[in-house]
Amino acid sequence: MDLSGKKVVVTGGAGFLGSFVVDRLKKRGCRDIFSPRSAEYNLVDRDACKRLYKDARPDIVIHLAAKVGGIGANRENPGSFFYENLMMGVQLIEEGRLHGLEKFVALGTICAYPKFTPVPFKEENLWDGYPEETNAPYGLAKKMLLVQSQAYRQQYGFNSIYLLPVNLYGPKDNFDPASSHVIPALIKKCLDAIKEKAPLITVWGTGKATREFLYVDDAAEGIVLATERYEKGDPINLGAGFEIAIKDLVVLIARLTGFKGEIIWDSTKPDGQPRRCLDTAKAQNEFGFKAKTGFEEGLKSTIDWYRTVNRL
Repeated sequence: MDLSGKKVVVTGGAGFLGSFVVDRLKKRGCRDIFSPRSAEYNLVDRDACKRLYKDARPDIVIHLAAKVGGIGANRENPGSFFYENLMMGVQLIEEGRLHGLEKFVALGTICAYPKFTPVPFKEENLWDGYPEETNAPYGLAKKMLLVQSQAYRQQYGFNSIYLLPVNLYGPKDNFDPASSHVIPALIKKCLDAIKEKAPLITVWGTGKATREFLYVDDAAEGIVLATERYEKGDPINLGAGFEIAIKDLVVLIARLTGFKGEIIWDSTKPDGQPRRCLDTAKAQNEFGFKAKTGFEEGLKSTIDWYRTVNRL
């Protein structure tokens, strides 16, 4: 699919991942891109979804808008995370069908996988158990978009694809301690401790859990490649194909930020899912996606961006 002549709506296009996806679309020659802002289009509301399609008249919708956060935010907001993510996606897909949309790109989440998925996570393992409890409402809300996408493809011939990205990180990430994910939270902790000359930082959990991380610009390239080249109903993982223990991640971020103090582990706080690492073979086979940014390189870029923005 040549995107250069298409009208593309990118929900969440002004956000962390969305801004990189918009940049990638522009590099493909796409000039008619609309990123609805939540103040004008509250996509939880069906009428706002209808108005979006009427105003933008898109050929393609890339749905990135989501209510997201780390373990703490998920524990505190399970109801709103479930409802808002479900309603946004379900209504955008239904209105897209009624609009005669050429293609809908739905973004799922690694939180949709069962708590004890064999590593590396393969797409066919997606329905083998219940998600990790702290993330389950969010993960299941996003998982329903896969059910809807496949059902609509079967009944209506609706061209909807579903991508499962691993944890993202990079410049422009959310560094708010109340809702940030692990990498920005750790970067902020370390740099705050250096600034305040604090002797230690406290980190949630035991450090034994593992995670995989995908640099945001790589994720954006994967999403745009799938939009151009992937036309099937099967879900596809987007990842970098490695895992790192949180304990090792903390040591790495401390080194890269220059924090030399003590690291205290608060084991009364949850670790989340025990392990996370994706099998990324399908993305490479189906539409030629392979992550290019080395992990340490990506972390340095993220730290440098945060330092620049905060004049540290």
